[in-house]
Amino acid sequence: MIMKYVKFLPFLVFLITSCSSVRVATDYDTKANFNQYQTFAFYKPGIDKAPISDLDKKRIMRAIEAELLAKGMQKSSTPDVLVSLFTKSRERINVNDNWGWGFGWGWNPWMWGGAGRLNVNQYTEGTLFIDIIDASKKELIWQGIGSGALAFRNIEKREARIKEFVKEILEKYPPGSDKK
Repeated sequence: MIMKYVKFLPFLVFLITSCSSVRVATDYDTKANFNQYQTFAFYKPGIDKAPISDLDKKRIMRAIEAELLAKGMQKSSTPDVLVSLFTKSRERINVNDNWGWGFGWGWNPWMWGGAGRLNVNQYTEGTLFIDIIDASKKELIWQGIGSGALAFRNIEKREARIKEFVKEILEKYPPGSDKK
């Protein structure tokens, strides 16, 4: 009975690891004094250009607001920084070949069922850009980019995934905060 399901193990491992990780990269202006930025507002003209639904924009903005408030910032009509976002997505295909050699004597689960089995998985990879702009100078001072597999089968999973993306990205804001 167990042998029947062993061939699905590589697919399950891929599914778990690809859906749970967000790859994050950041860049920032090294001359900016991030200690002076205490208030924020959303930059509507930038957000309006994001190619996603208005509902997902609201979800992302609520997640960003929650993270910035947790960092001690305040939302304001006269902000120190403006927050903008942009998204993009692309279809990805992952191909795993289950063929392999054993390790010493005994049973090898990767060899069970014959050689040459291919697992092909198609998924959508999304990228979220969060831009922090100095409100007085109108200059980009920080950008966080998060990429990962999207699992948008239902509203609860969609919202949880958006929160995970935003949390992982803003964990790196302000620069140097992860060193404390």
